[in-house]
Amino acid sequence: MRNRYIVCYDISDAKRLAKVYKKMRGFGDPVQYSVFKCDLSPQEKVMLIIALNKLINNKEDRIMIINVGIATNNFEDVFEFLGKTVEFELPAAKII
Repeated sequence: MRNRYIVCYDISDAKRLAKVYKKMRGFGDPVQYSVFKCDLSPQEKVMLIIALNKLINNKEDRIMIINVGIATNNFEDVFEFLGKTVEFELPAAKII
């Protein structure tokens, strides 16, 4: 069974930020700057944590993982947004 997680991060270094963003694209979908929606199995969650731990500086960076329950097909059932749609692609030169 897959659960839906919200992963938020605050990375202090631009190079690490780009690496975390790129890694997160492999696990979920961006919904806000530095915020991803990830539908993960228990094994995938462990893989995500291991991958992120390899990229961050534990003294300078912080990642928050929120379990919002069983993954549903309808994104709008769980999230509500106000305002403009945000584009999430970083310039190719900044992704490392």
